Amino acid sequence: MTEAAPPGIGALWGGNRDFRRLLAAGLISQTGDWAIGTGLAFHVYLLTGSTLSTATMLLASRLPDVVLGPVAGMLADRWDRRRLLVGTDLLLALGLLPLLAVREPDQVWIVYAVALWTGALGTVLAPAQKALLPRLVPESHLVRANALHGQSGQAARLIGALAGGLAVGAGGLAAVVWIDVAGFLLSALLLASLRTSSPAGGERAPARRGPSVLRERGVRLLVAYMVITGLGEGVFATLATPFVADVLGGGGDAYGAFLSVQAVGGIAGGLAVAAWPGDAPPRALLGWGTVVFGLADLALFAYPLAWPVLWPALVLIVVAGVPAAAATAGLTTLAQTATGGDRAGAVFGLLGSAHAATGLLGLSIAGALGDRIGIVPTLCLHAAGLVGAGLMVLRRGR
Repeated sequence: MTEAAPPGIGALWGGNRDFRRLLAAGLISQTGDWAIGTGLAFHVYLLTGSTLSTATMLLASRLPDVVLGPVAGMLADRWDRRRLLVGTDLLLALGLLPLLAVREPDQVWIVYAVALWTGALGTVLAPAQKALLPRLVPESHLVRANALHGQSGQAARLIGALAGGLAVGAGGLAAVVWIDVAGFLLSALLLASLRTSSPAGGERAPARRGPSVLRERGVRLLVAYMVITGLGEGVFATLATPFVADVLGGGGDAYGAFLSVQAVGGIAGGLAVAAWPGDAPPRALLGWGTVVFGLADLALFAYPLAWPVLWPALVLIVVAGVPAAAATAGLTTLAQTATGGDRAGAVFGLLGSAHAATGLLGLSIAGALGDRIGIVPTLCLHAAGLVGAGLMVLRRGR
């Protein structure tokens, strides 16, 4: 592990080669995830003309998060995390190649199979990356490191979605495949060069026998938080389109801008947390960050009742991205330290599975409530849920 250095982004970034490489590898692989997800959704619709086919592809890619989260966490704790990440990137690159054979609508099953394969491997990546990070930076730098690492996902969202759409439009699905294969191979090379060991310091770490991580009070709090916010994300994913189209009167370009500009606020928030002087308490970041995030969302969803124009929504969703990034940094740090580094993978696997499962439930709830009480009131309930989740963290944290 790198020796502790004076706090600050400069010390963390400039003095830690392995952290820089993990950050770069995460940015590259997540950009590939966004690019292939965007490219596949667009290509499947062009190939079949069916929204059901596109929905099936998306379901195949997301279902592994629900089913395999705990297994992925167990692998991150049992095996050398660096080697697990390298192997996963190589398998992702290999698994994309069958897409080159897709030419006709009756070959769409290949897309479904690849989406399921990449979804399963993507489930492995997240807990292994987050559980590995504490082995690369001192504990006093964890909040800053998590804030910076979290922004690789925001940057990937901006770059990958745009790159996937442009690539599939210019060169077809094959262009997206080759770009992603190259990206995953580069990510594997960067991860292979990390100077770290398995959790037990050897070739392979034995699983620590003992009670479930749910026996830890801090883990139960984080699971409850993920259940609440997962439901809300499912609601938002379902109702974002009608909110922009029906409530604000926007078109497809407005919808794309609405979804992408939140990443701008997220990047700004992550940099602000990383640059904050002194040590920001992770529980306060999670609690207050979520409360402010919920209040910003409440303003975002409620203002069209009095003034249904588009541009304030773009401003407010950028603003909401700032506290959301702070909350994410706090959440990740708490999960990394809740049980000890040897079981961090299990914690992240459990949290990811809870979030994904309740997100799917939120999709169903949103459809029913949106029709019954309206789009804006349902989205406001989601915002109120965020405020409640943040207050729960602050109250139980005492």
